Amino acid sequence: MRALLLCVFCLLGLGTAARAVAAPATHSARPNIILCMTDDQGWGDVGFHGLTQIKTPQLDALAASGLRLDRFYAQQSCSPTRASILTGRHPNRMGVFWPGMPLRREELTLAQVAQQQGYRTGHFGKWHLNGVAGPGRVIPESDPLSPRHCGFEESFSVSNYFETDWTFGRNGLPEPSQGDGSEVIMTQALQFIEKQATEKQPFLAAIWFGSPHVPHRPLPADLQAAHGSGYFGELLAVDRSIGILRDRLRELGLAENTLLWFNSDNGGWIDPSHPEAHGVSGGLRGRKGDMWEGGLRVPRVIEWPARIRQPAISTVPAGVVDIFPTLLAAMQAPDPLPARPLDGISLLPLFDGQMPHRPQPLGFWQANGGEHPTSDSGPAAWTDDRYKLVKLGKGRYQLYDLPADPAEQIDLAASLPEVVAPLQADLERWQQSVLRSLSGADPPAPRPQHIDGGR
Repeated sequence: MRALLLCVFCLLGLGTAARAVAAPATHSARPNIILCMTDDQGWGDVGFHGLTQIKTPQLDALAASGLRLDRFYAQQSCSPTRASILTGRHPNRMGVFWPGMPLRREELTLAQVAQQQGYRTGHFGKWHLNGVAGPGRVIPESDPLSPRHCGFEESFSVSNYFETDWTFGRNGLPEPSQGDGSEVIMTQALQFIEKQATEKQPFLAAIWFGSPHVPHRPLPADLQAAHGSGYFGELLAVDRSIGILRDRLRELGLAENTLLWFNSDNGGWIDPSHPEAHGVSGGLRGRKGDMWEGGLRVPRVIEWPARIRQPAISTVPAGVVDIFPTLLAAMQAPDPLPARPLDGISLLPLFDGQMPHRPQPLGFWQANGGEHPTSDSGPAAWTDDRYKLVKLGKGRYQLYDLPADPAEQIDLAASLPEVVAPLQADLERWQQSVLRSLSGADPPAPRPQHIDGGR
C-alpha cells in the first residue's frame, strides 16, 4: 500500500524527499529575488500543513505551484534568523544570540553582494538587526546598522514588529501609513518592483512582515473572518498580500524568472494555557525559543517557474543558512570572502531534483553565556537526514529519529550510542568553529560605499 501511495504522489508531481524538478532548467538569466518572511508563524499555521482555523488560499496556491520544503529550519527566534538569512552563517558567529541583538558590522550581507552584481535592493517591513527592542520604530539614516547601511538602497522599514496604521521609515524619514501593516509594506514593495520592471533592472526585495507577532490588531473584517482570533486575523492579511504580489508579478511579466521565497522566522509562540491563541505547531514539539522542532521548523515554499518547472514536496533538511549561498549561485556570483566559514549550502541542486540527501548536517545553538559563551552554554542541536541530536547541557544528550518520530517523543540516545558518538563529535567541532568566528578570527567584509536609492 505504501509503495502504491508513493507512486500516486509521483504522478501528482509531489514525490518524496528531494523530489524536485524532472531535469535541470536551461534558463540562464539571473532571477529577480523576493524574500517574504512572516513573524512568529508556526509550522502548522498554513492550510497546506493542515490548518483548519482559517483558510490560507494564497499560500496554499503558492505551495501547490512551487517547491515545498517540509523540513525547513529557521533559528530559534527572529533576530538570529534574520542574521542567518543575510549572511549564510549561524547567528552565534556574529553574536546575534537573542531577539533585538545587533548584526556585527564586519559581516557581509546578501544585499551587499546583490548590489555588487548589479541588482537594485529594497527592504520593506521588520528589520530587527540594529539592536533596538520594543515596538517597531523608524530607523534613522544615521544608524550604522539600518537596512540602508547593510546593502538595501531602498528602505520602508521599522526596527521591530508593527501593526495597523503604523509609522514607517522611508529611507530613514518618518512616514505614517493607514491600513493593515502587511498590505502597507506589500504596496510599497510593489512600487519598488514596478520601478525596476520599467527600468529593466534585476532586483532583490526583502518583504519582512510584522505579523502574526503580538500584539494582534488585525482589521475588523479579518478579525471577524478569523472567528475572533487576532492571531489568525493577521495571517489572513498576510495571505491576501501574497496573492496580490503573485498577481502583480504575472501582470508585469516578471513571474517566470522571479525567485519567490516564503517562510516564517521561527516557530510559533505557542501558549500552553491557550494552545491556539498564538497559532499551532502541527503536532511538533516545542515553540519559539526551543531547540525542538516546533521552535525551529517553519513553513517554506519556493517558486521560480523558470527553474522549478513542476510542483514538488521535499523532506530534505534545509534552512535559512542556505539562502545566502543559494542566491549567490542563482545570481552567478562568487563568494567575495571564500575564507569566511558559511553554515549553509546552495540548494540549486535540490531545485533540479539532484539532491536526494543533505550533504552536511544543520547546527542550531542558543548560547546563554552572554558575550563569551562556551560550547556548553545553552542548548544546541545537530540534525542530518534522519537523526537529530539535542544537547541539553554538558554531557546531556537526547537522540531522535525525525522521519519516524517528528514529534520527538522517543529518546534513542541510550539505545544507539554508536549513532550519538559521531554526531556529538561533529556538533562539538562545529561549535568550536562558531566560537572562533565569534572571537573575530574570520576576515571582515569591506564596508561598501553607501548607495542612494533615489536614483
